[in-house]
Amino acid sequence: MRVLVVDDSATVVALLARMLRQNGYVVLEAADAEQGTEIAKAEQPDLIFLDIVLPGMSGFSALRLLRRQPETRGIPIIMMSGNEQATEQFYAQRIGADDFMKKPFSRAEVFSRIERLLDVSLLPRRHGLQAASNAAHAQETGSLP
Repeated sequence: MRVLVVDDSATVVALLARMLRQNGYVVLEAADAEQGTEIAKAEQPDLIFLDIVLPGMSGFSALRLLRRQPETRGIPIIMMSGNEQATEQFYAQRIGADDFMKKPFSRAEVFSRIERLLDVSLLPRRHGLQAASNAAHAQETGSLP
């Protein structure tokens, strides 16, 4: 699975990229909306994390552009912002975002949002989750894994 992270904060990009790579994702990175939309069109990632406040073109403008292009209109997009304004969340969803995530975010929040949007059977296995799932199933059925 390939994920594009578009954020002008090198810290946010590095943190999100590390979380994703540790769990088997291929990460594409962009520091602004122009670069992000070009990468999205050329690479067609499986998911995009898109910051709202970016230099130059805003995340909202990038979202509208991505939704108009045939190559990118079906890619799930999670908008991100350090601002928890309800109006921002409403507007992001109204113009085509699939989800909204407030910064700062936790590892659990990142992966729960990914799993909500993508086919779980195609996702890379998260470290430890399969073993925990097998153990829980064994406990429920009374069998050993």
